[in-house]
Formats: sequence, C-alpha cells, structure tokens
Amino acid sequence: MSRMDQHNKPKKKRNWWIWGPIIAILVLILSVGVYAAYIFYGVRNNIDGKMYESTSAIDSNLTQRKLDERENLNILLLGIDAESEEAGRSDAMMVMTLKPETDEMKLISIPRDTRTTIAGRGTEDKINHAFAFGGADMAIETVENFLDIGLDYFVRINMDGLEELVDELGTITVDNQFSFDQGGYHFPEGPVEMDGDKTMSYVRMRKHDPDGDFGRAERQRMVIEAMINEGATMANAARIVELTDILGNNMGTNMEFNDMITLMQHYRNTRRNMESYQVQGSGTTINGIYYYIVDDEERENVREMIES
Repeated sequence: MSRMDQHNKPKKKRNWWIWGPIIAILVLILSVGVYAAYIFYGVRNNIDGKMYESTSAIDSNLTQRKLDERENLNILLLGIDAESEEAGRSDAMMVMTLKPETDEMKLISIPRDTRTTIAGRGTEDKINHAFAFGGADMAIETVENFLDIGLDYFVRINMDGLEELVDELGTITVDNQFSFDQGGYHFPEGPVEMDGDKTMSYVRMRKHDPDGDFGRAERQRMVIEAMINEGATMANAARIVELTDILGNNMGTNMEFNDMITLMQHYRNTRRNMESYQVQGSGTTINGIYYYIVDDEERENVREMIES
C-alpha cells in the first residue's frame, strides 16, 4: 500500500459517546470517595481529638466486651449550664439505656436536688454537686452507687452548646404540654418548632411550671429526644462533620470514634422505641436546704427498669 493510500485511508471514529459517560461516572466515583474520606477523617479527628476524655471510673475493657457482644449499654448524660446559679454543677443528669435485642431506649432523669452519698467524699449532698466536686469520675461513681448499676459511657455537654447544635440541625419540634411565655417567646400547647435560641428558653423555664424542676427535666428529655430524631435524618447525616465540630467544642465523652461507629451499626434502631421516666421521690428541707428524697424501693424500681 502506497503512502498516499495510507494517508487517504479512513480513520476509525473515536467513540466519545461511550467514553464520555464512563469518564463522568469515574469522576463522580472519585468525588464521592474524596467526600467520604473527608467525612471519615473529619469526624474521627473531631471525636478522638476534641471530644474524647478518659475516665478511671469506667472499666473500658468490660465496656468493649459488652459492645462487641451487643449487650445493653448504660450511658450517663450530664448537662452543664454555665448560666445556672450553680455554675459548674450538672444541671441535667440522665441515664440512657440502649437495648439492642428489643430495640428499646430508656431515658431516665435523676432530679438534680436528689440527696445521696457523694462517692469519694462520703458526705450526703445533692447529686448534681458530684460533678462540681470531682468532675465526670465522681459523677459516674455517685450515680452508679445511687442506682446500683454499671455505667459504660458518659457524655458531658455544655448547655450553651445546645443552642449552636440545634441551629446546625436546622430546627427541632417538641410536643409542648402547656402554654407559657419565656425569654420573649410564646410556647403554645402542642407541636412547637424551635431554633437554638428558642430551645434554650424552652429548657430553662422553671418559675411558670407547676412541676418546677421536674417539669424542666421533662422538657430537657423532650429536647434530647427531638435532637436524636432530627440528627438521624439523611439531611443532617450529610452534615456530620459540622455537627461533630460543634460538639467537639462543647462536649466530652469517653467514647472513641470506633465505639460510635459500632453504636451506629448495632444500636441505632433503639431510638424507635424511646421511653422516658423520672426518678420519683419527695421534697424536704434539711438545715435550711431543699433536697429531693428517693427511697430504696424507688431506686430498686429504677434499677430493674435499667437492668431488665
């Protein structure tokens, strides 16, 4: 074949109509991979680098075994309100129990004025003073002794960070039990949608509540439940890095990143059946100081709710 014939030979058509979509898909896969890596490392750095706090009060080996075997887990939630008249003390104290076998979650609130023995001090005092006296370790041991249970994790959150977190979620909605005004807002009876600032007014209201601190604790539980449900939506799951960054500035926990991954995999359905309860007792004044007294029968009742 002559050079002229070779030059005039028809060239094969390049099938760009096939390769174009394939290249686009490859770029998309690469982009998703980069984004997934961003999420993975961003969340891990926020949790392990900013949130994690070690504690000597919890046997981490025992907790890891329970986590691996998908046993029930008990998590102590501590809400620290910097604007409280008792700054540095746990304004909210709850035990969250996750039961993966039955897909149940129990959220038990312990009134902050509950009189009990403070672990490590041997003195009778309000249970919310334990955190102020000895941080998370003393609060953990005091609650364990009070209810005769074992705790596997603790989560401490600055209540001021609650406002920023709700704003990042967008809004949350609670089913308000009665109409009241607080902080320049009106809260009608029924479903109420709230941003961060409105949420803070909602949980801090006490004087207009006929149940006082107990009504306030109930609203705190409602807000936590609403945040759990809102945070579980796909829209907010996509903003997990931003959410954990906010939490990292306002939260401490002995959970590591890998622990949270396991919780998401094996315990996430527990939120489908969420039950709230407040420890029952009666108020009294001792040496001019108000205390909430919980008898042994009620403590046993709560322990059975947690352990059963």
